[in-house]
Amino acid sequence: MIHSLSGGTAKEYNVYDYAKVDVDGKIMFFISDIHDLKAGDRVEVPIQNTTEVGVVIRVDKNVTEQNFPIPAKRMKYIIRIVN
Repeated sequence: MIHSLSGGTAKEYNVYDYAKVDVDGKIMFFISDIHDLKAGDRVEVPIQNTTEVGVVIRVDKNVTEQNFPIPAKRMKYIIRIVN
């Protein structure tokens, strides 16, 4: 804990929307900047050197990077919703 008289400040963490996506039976997590993303949406996601289509299982909105078990810098973003 940082004491208020020490002159220090608490670290500020980024806030993200995290999506749990089923890609061909494999569950993966991605960061989403698509505000209207919801469970059941089909999305294009980056997998290694290509892209694949998966189905969103759940979206957790406004979660700080400190409260998510996977570091945000290691995660990839959802590319787009597929019609």
